[in-house]
Amino acid sequence: MQPDESQYLKRKCRTGDIDVHPTEKALVVHYEVEASILGEAGNARHEEKKECQKIIRLRSLNASTDVSALARKVVEECKIIHPSKLAEVEHLLLYLQNRKKPSVEKKEKKPSKPRELLPFEGMEIDEEANINKIDDYIELLYESMAEKIRGSTLILHLARNPDNLEELLHNETLLGALTRVLREDWKHSVELATTIIYVFFCFSSFSQFHGLITHYKIGVLCMNVIEHELKKYDLWQDELEKKSKACEEDPENQSLQREYEKTLKKSQSLLVRQEQLLRVAFSLLLNLSEDTRTELKMRNKNIVHLLVKSLERENEELLVLVVSFLKKLSIFLENKNDMAEMDTVEKLARLVPCEQEDLMNVTLRLLLNLSFDTGLRTKMVHVGLLPKLTALLGDDKYKHVAMRILYHISVDDKSKSMFAYTDCIPQLMQMLFEHGEERIDSELISFCINLAANETNAQIICEGNGLKMLMKRALKLKDPLLMKMIRNISQHDGPLKQLFIEYVGDLAAQIKQKGEEEFVIECLGTMANLTVPDLDWELLLKEYNLVPYLKDHLKPGSAEDDLILEVVIMIGTVSMDDSCAVMLAKSGIIPALIELLNAQQEDDEFVCQIIYVFYQMVFHQATRDVIIKDTQAPAYLIDLMHDKNVEIRQVCDNTLDIIAEYDEEWGKKIQSEKFRWHNSQWLEMVESRQMEDAEPYLYGDDPDALEQPDLFYSTDGMMAPEPGLSPDFYSQFHSQNGDFNACNGADGRPATAYGFRPDEPFFHGYGSTR
Repeated sequence: MQPDESQYLKRKCRTGDIDVHPTEKALVVHYEVEASILGEAGNARHEEKKECQKIIRLRSLNASTDVSALARKVVEECKIIHPSKLAEVEHLLLYLQNRKKPSVEKKEKKPSKPRELLPFEGMEIDEEANINKIDDYIELLYESMAEKIRGSTLILHLARNPDNLEELLHNETLLGALTRVLREDWKHSVELATTIIYVFFCFSSFSQFHGLITHYKIGVLCMNVIEHELKKYDLWQDELEKKSKACEEDPENQSLQREYEKTLKKSQSLLVRQEQLLRVAFSLLLNLSEDTRTELKMRNKNIVHLLVKSLERENEELLVLVVSFLKKLSIFLENKNDMAEMDTVEKLARLVPCEQEDLMNVTLRLLLNLSFDTGLRTKMVHVGLLPKLTALLGDDKYKHVAMRILYHISVDDKSKSMFAYTDCIPQLMQMLFEHGEERIDSELISFCINLAANETNAQIICEGNGLKMLMKRALKLKDPLLMKMIRNISQHDGPLKQLFIEYVGDLAAQIKQKGEEEFVIECLGTMANLTVPDLDWELLLKEYNLVPYLKDHLKPGSAEDDLILEVVIMIGTVSMDDSCAVMLAKSGIIPALIELLNAQQEDDEFVCQIIYVFYQMVFHQATRDVIIKDTQAPAYLIDLMHDKNVEIRQVCDNTLDIIAEYDEEWGKKIQSEKFRWHNSQWLEMVESRQMEDAEPYLYGDDPDALEQPDLFYSTDGMMAPEPGLSPDFYSQFHSQNGDFNACNGADGRPATAYGFRPDEPFFHGYGSTR
C-alpha cells in the first residue's frame, strides 16, 4: 500500500531471540518489524508485521579475542539489539569461541555446464542459494566462464530477496568481483552480462542503493553494453538482408536457401537473449534516472538515441519499458528535441493500435507529451495517426488520452481541415448530446470549439439538425463554452450564417436577461458575426430595445472589458445598415465611443474596433455629417494614422480618405498631415545615413539605388480628392454593405482577440475568429 500525501508511515522494531549460527562464527538476531500507516488524525489505517533475522558475522573471533569488548561493540553497532541483552551476547560469543568445528569430508568439485538464461520474471533455480555460502559463490566468479555464470546466478537468487540486499551491500568483495567480471567479460557472454546487471538492478530498485551503483559506474557500463548490442543487431539484420536478397536472385539454389534459414534461426535465438539483456539494462537505467542529475548524464551519453533505436523491436515487454523510459524523458525540452531528430513519432505510429494494453497506454501518453510541440503534431498528421487516434474515441480505455492528443492537433489551423476526412466530428457530436443535462467535459467542448473554427468542419457540425440541437442545449443550460463553439460556427461566410437568422431573436433575448456574463459575451459575439443582408437589424433593435443597452454598456467601468468590447463589435455590425446607423447616431452613441476611445487608448483591440465603427458610419450621409461636423473623431483618426498597429493604420487611412472626399477643410488637414509625416520620415532617413561615415554612398554601396522605383513615394492621399468621387470608388476596399476587406479579419472586420484576456484561461483557436 502506497501512502498518499495525507498519510504517515510509522515503523516499530522489536528484538526477539539471539542465537548462534549453526555452522559459522556468527550470531543470528531474530526481530519483528511492525509498519503502520496513520491518517492525519493519528489513527492506524493499515498495519503489517514481518519477522526478520539479521546475521552478524564475527570473522575476527578467535581464541585470544576479548569476548567482553567484542560483545559491547556488537551491541553498540547493531541497533536492533537492546543494551539489556549485553550479558546474553557475551555468553553466546563465549560459546562460539570455544565451539569446535565439525570435520567435514571435502567433496571433489565437478565441472558444471553453463545454465540456460534465467527468465527476467519468476526466476527459479534447481539448487537453493544460501546467504551463508556467499563466499563460495564469490570464488566461482574467479573460475571458468561456466562457473562465473553459475556463481552470478546463485548471487542473483539471493539479491532478488530484498531482505538480503543490506547484507550483500556490506560485502565489498562481492560487489567488487561482480563489477570486475562484468567489465571484463560482458562481451564474451550475454548470459553472464544479463545476470550480473540483474543483480545490480535489484539494488537499483531502492533509492538508498543508487549511490553504490554510481560508485561502481554500473550505469556507464550498461550504456556501453546497450550500444554494443544494438550495433550487433544491425549487423545481424544486414547479414540476413544480404542472404535473403541472394535467395531472391537465385531461387533454385537450395544451398543458399538452407544457409538463409539457418542464419535466420540462429539470429532469432540470439535476439531472444539480447532483448532480455536490453530489458535488464534499460530497467536499471530507468531506476537510476530517478535523480535528474543522473538523467542528465545519461542524456549527454545519448540515451535517447539508444531508446529510440530500440523501438524497432517486436518484443512487447521490451517496448513497454523503452516507451515508458522515453515518456519519462520527454518532459524535458532537450530530450524532446532529441526525439524529434530521431523520427520518434514515425516509429511510434506503428504501435497504434496494438493488442497489448500496457504498451498501448504508455505509447499514447508519450504521444501526448510530444504533442505539445508544433512540429511533432504536424508529423503525427503526416504519418497517418489522425484516423488511428479518431478510431480510439470509441474505446473507453483510450478515449480520454486520444482526445487530448487530438485536441492539441486541432490547435494548428493547417491540421483542422484534416478532421473533415475522418469520422471524428460525428463521434464528438454524439458525445455532446449524450451528456444530458450535465455540463459538457472541458476537454470535449474545447476540442469542438477548435474544430468549429474551420469552415468545412462547421458545415459537418451543422448537418441535419446539428446547429438546432446545439442552440437548444446552449440556451437551455446557459453554457458559455457551448455558445463559444456556436460563435465559431457563425463566423463563416455563406450558407452557415444564413442558418442563424431564425435564432437571432433568441440570442437578443439572452442579452437583455441578467445572467452569466460569459454567456452574454458569447451571445453578443455570435450576433456580431451575422453580417448578412437578409437580417433586419432595425426591427431587431427596436423589438428588443437594444439601443439603450448598447449605449449603457459603452461607459468605461460599466461592465467587464470583454463585454464592452463585444458591444463595440456589435455596434460595428449593425452600423452597416443605414437606418440602424442613423438610430445609433441619434441616441448619442458616437460621443460615447469617443469617450471610450479616450479611456482605452492604450488597448489596440478597443481602438481598432471603435475606429471600425467610425469607418462604417462615414458611409451614411446622416452619420457622416455627425462624425465630421459634431465630433472630434477625424482629429483622433489623424492622430492614429501612423499608429504602430498595422490594422489600426489601415482602418484610419481608409476612413480618412472618405472624410477627405466629402469635407474640404478636413481634406486639407489630412493631406497636410500625410505630407508632414512623409517629410519627417525623409529627413530622419537622410540624417541617419549621414551619420554612417563608413558608407561611401548615401543609399548603401549601390550607386544605382536611387533608380529603384520602390523608393519613390506614392501620391495616394497627398493629392486633392476629385470633386465627383463617390463611395463606389472605394469598392476595392469594401463590398456593397460596407465591409472593409483590406483588413485580415473575416467580413473585412479587423481581427480581434475575441475577448481574450491574459489572466483568463485560453482555449486554442478562439483567436482565429473574425
